[in-house]
Amino acid sequence: MAGKDAFGTQLKRDSTGAGVFVTVANISDLSGPSRQRDAIEVTAHDSPDQYREFVKGLKDGGEVTVTINYNPAETTHAALDADFEEDDLRDYQVVILPGEADEHTWDFTALITDIGDAFPVDDRMERDVTFKISGKPVLTPTG
Repeated sequence: MAGKDAFGTQLKRDSTGAGVFVTVANISDLSGPSRQRDAIEVTAHDSPDQYREFVKGLKDGGEVTVTINYNPAETTHAALDADFEEDDLRDYQVVILPGEADEHTWDFTALITDIGDAFPVDDRMERDVTFKISGKPVLTPTG
């Protein structure tokens, strides 16, 4: 099989700070974590063939971005506003292929760095949210 359908992927937030995860409603698009790693240049005058040389540097857990079919009355959407305002980091999960044998979960700790709403005249209300990951995101088979 060449690939899997992403339908059903979930974003969950720790609603209590004690590992009780609640699914954020009406996610239409989700991407990430978009991990990165620094490349530290170590080129010297005696580097072979005048090519730059690099070693591995620090890793960055990256970001998770979501687009939500926004409903201001939805409690999980209001909770994201509260997450943006709070000073502490919060735990989140991205659950891939929920309920299937090859279900996997990304666990990460993050802060919300961007939250924006759109109210077009001829389309649905949307909310875009960006989560900046602090530390290492962990992918675990959970199915």
